[in-house]
Formats: sequence, structure tokens, C-alpha cells
Amino acid sequence: MENVLVVGANGQLGYDCLEVFKDYNVIGLDLPDIDITSMDSINAAVKKYKSDIIINCAAYTSVDAAESNVEIATAVNATGPENLAKVSSDMDVFLVHISTDYVFSGDRKLPEETIESDPTGPVSVYGKTKLAGEHGVAANTENYAILRTAWLYGTNGNNFLKTMKRLAVEDSERVIKVVSDQFGCPTLSRTLAKQIKEVVKNEATGLFHATGEGYCSWYEFAKTFLEMSHIPFSMEPCSTEEYPTPAKRPSNSILENKRLKDLNINVMVNWQDDLAEFIKLMEGK
Repeated sequence: MENVLVVGANGQLGYDCLEVFKDYNVIGLDLPDIDITSMDSINAAVKKYKSDIIINCAAYTSVDAAESNVEIATAVNATGPENLAKVSSDMDVFLVHISTDYVFSGDRKLPEETIESDPTGPVSVYGKTKLAGEHGVAANTENYAILRTAWLYGTNGNNFLKTMKRLAVEDSERVIKVVSDQFGCPTLSRTLAKQIKEVVKNEATGLFHATGEGYCSWYEFAKTFLEMSHIPFSMEPCSTEEYPTPAKRPSNSILENKRLKDLNINVMVNWQDDLAEFIKLMEGK
């Protein structure tokens, strides 16, 4: 049985990977037990656990904070994956690295989808550092899979939907304003973990898009979630201009899982089905 090392195990995707890969010899590590910015730390972990597969869920994901914390975002999102790739190459380990829709500019005409071979063009520090991470992986090992995902949410940790629920529960009369002119593919971390497993089982290599099927706006996503949860709420759509943020967001983050479908290994489902599954999973928490 293969030994799987999940890096960034305390995050929502890492948490789900540990559950989904429990029929493997799986171990999860996070700071301070592993530091992907340190080659020594990675080498020690891979040797200790005799890893055959590394799943890198570790990332600096504070999109707005990255604009003023370029050094740490670069270290975690760019240098870290490059380090993992070098160790993976040296030790004959299969590396799965998670990337993002933010590597694209997001200015494609709606509702056009973006596929893996389309040109990148990140417009934020976060996106630029994640793209650098992709390049670092591809340049330093041949035995890898990069999965770009988007609008990730899960049962572990904080996310957009949990914030929406908290605001609605605190005061159902309070009008929640949510951006309605940014579109993307909401992705349940549990489903993404299952997709990663399918990639590993099939030894699929290269670059993949892995997001929920279909698309919506943040406003539609939040509204649908609260309606399906039977939570009273008041909500209004607003524009990106009305809700300024330090980092620029892509307006069209609709990705198409083309390569997964070409290989007949796509297990991603419609975002509304994922949402129903998320609500069901949250009932036990």
C-alpha cells in the first residue's frame, strides 16, 4: 500500500484528503511539523514517512493580505511548491499540487470557460505567486499533477458560506450585500479530495482544472445556500465597484475540467449538488 503525505493537513482540503485517502497509509502534516519553505524540513518528513505520494494543500490563501505581504506569499505559494518538486524528483515521489483560478486574468467574456491550455495572466499578488508555484513544480519534476480549483469551501475551517450563515443567523433582518458580477465554479473540498484520489489512482500527470460543474455569481451562491439551509435572511446584490478590495478579483473564473474529461476521470459534480452535500455534512457538526 502506498504512503501518502498530505501537506497543509489542517486546512479544509487537507482535512478532507485525510478522510478520502484513509484506505492508503496516509499521514497529515502542517506547521510546525513541516515547513515547505525549508528543504531540510521536507526531506526529513519524506524520509521519515517513506512517502510515495505528496498532496500539497499548503498555501497562503489570504488574497487581500498577500498584496502587502508579498514575501511570505511568495515563500509559501512559489518557493514551497518548487521545494516539494525538487524533493519529489530526488526521491521518486508523485507530487499533487493544488493551484487556483487566480492564475487567469478573469476578463474573458461571460459565460466563456477557460481550459488548461489557455494563456494565464494573474492580476493579484496571490495569483502571481500561485502561478510561480505551478512553474516551479513543472520545472523541477516530471512526476506531478497540478489541479487548479476555485471557490473552495468545506466543513473544516472558515469559508464564505460559513460567513454568510453567521451573518444571517445573527440578524435575519440585516441586509447582506454580496457581489453579483463575479462568476465562478463553487467547489466542495470533499469532492475535490475525491478527484485528487482519482488522479492518483490513474497516475494522471500534468495540468488539470478541477472545479464544480456549472457556474454562478457569489450572490447566487450565497442566496442558494441560505435558501437550501432554510435560514431566514435579507440579501441584496452589489457590484465589485461597490465592494472594493485591496486585491483585484477575476470577474470570470469559470473553469472547464477539459483534461479530466478527456481522460474520463472527471468526478466533479454540479455545484448545486455539492452544496446539498455540504449542508448534509454540516448537520453532523
